[in-house]
Amino acid sequence: MFVWSKLSSEKWADAWEERFAGEPRAVITRIAGRSTIRIEVYCEKKKEAEAISKQFGGSVRELKAQNWAAMSQEQPPPVKVRGRLLVVAEKAKTKLKEIEKAHPKLQVISIPADMAFGTGHHATTATVLRMLVDYAKSKEGQPWTMLDLGTGSGVLAIAAEKLGASEAWGCDFDDKAVRVAQENLVRNRTQNVVIEEADVLKWKPSRRWDCVAANLFYDILEDVFPKIVKSMSKHSIVFVSGILRTQADDCLKLGEKAGLVFEEVVIRGKWVTARGRLAGRK
Repeated sequence: MFVWSKLSSEKWADAWEERFAGEPRAVITRIAGRSTIRIEVYCEKKKEAEAISKQFGGSVRELKAQNWAAMSQEQPPPVKVRGRLLVVAEKAKTKLKEIEKAHPKLQVISIPADMAFGTGHHATTATVLRMLVDYAKSKEGQPWTMLDLGTGSGVLAIAAEKLGASEAWGCDFDDKAVRVAQENLVRNRTQNVVIEEADVLKWKPSRRWDCVAANLFYDILEDVFPKIVKSMSKHSIVFVSGILRTQADDCLKLGEKAGLVFEEVVIRGKWVTARGRLAGRK
């Protein structure tokens, strides 16, 4: 068995927690007396650990079998959302069919935590999923579209289609995240979602969408708010997330300055998610 590890500044702890949210094999340790953290991911196969190292740097070392047995954990539990969605880490087709049969009233979404890019367990993703379910209910019987900025695993875009969206487009600057998201599209038999590699800081909106999700960090949202506004019509709705509670007031004020009004703000632990619309919309 193998472990990937990397030292990082403590100021990046939230970013690492977000990246590996829902990953049951990840351990983040704060080193006493130092402003440093150690991030570790325990892997059964060397190639899995090397894949993480290739993406994030760090080192890979082999563990004794008995150490791995002590560290191994089961898959993260399913995430049930508003009686409409069930996000699971299972990826075996036969087991997924069993889950779907056991939950006939729920749309089952398979997002394995092999390389977590947003499994639905993190507070930011989970809150947006809840808001998305509520929005979809309000649009029942009507066509609607979705834009997913910083798509990660693609879970939000996949959920949008499961909930009735006629079209969705998502992007991420991380080519590994895009590859994982595209694999998730296939696994979930998603037909009306396109996910592409793009840096939202360089991306230029070319059309308007009914629903916009931006699960991004505060410093990125600061630059992207004007683009979000250009992607919305007077009837559109936006969900912004990935914001730390200590940054929320300043972040949402920047969104308001760009032309948004936030009608709902949800705080879960140290994370904030907000639902908004264009200012002046009746």
